[in-house]
Amino acid sequence: MPTNTFLGRSITVNDEGFLTVPTQWDEELAVELARLAGIENLTDEHWAVIRFAHDDYLKQGAMPTLRRLSKEGGFEVKRLFELFPGKPAKKIAYIAGGTKPVACV
Repeated sequence: MPTNTFLGRSITVNDEGFLTVPTQWDEELAVELARLAGIENLTDEHWAVIRFAHDDYLKQGAMPTLRRLSKEGGFEVKRLFELFPGKPAKKIAYIAGGTKPVACV
């Protein structure tokens, strides 16, 4: 498995840069991953989504899709696009330390 260095730590990632070892993730790393994904300042609203996605990933074994984030997490899809512009499910998964969502191509 390839590795990347973030914040002076060696982190195991897949070929697309997603973390492959969930225990290597923490909120300090999430801030750096968000910055790399183009999100400079994480608000409380961002953190609510990131924490839900990370916890759901650990419980379900897969990152939540936008539908699951909306249905189970209570987050409005339109707002997810505003908070995580472009490809929100993919950005959320990246920042939350999980694998790319199955529905993403």
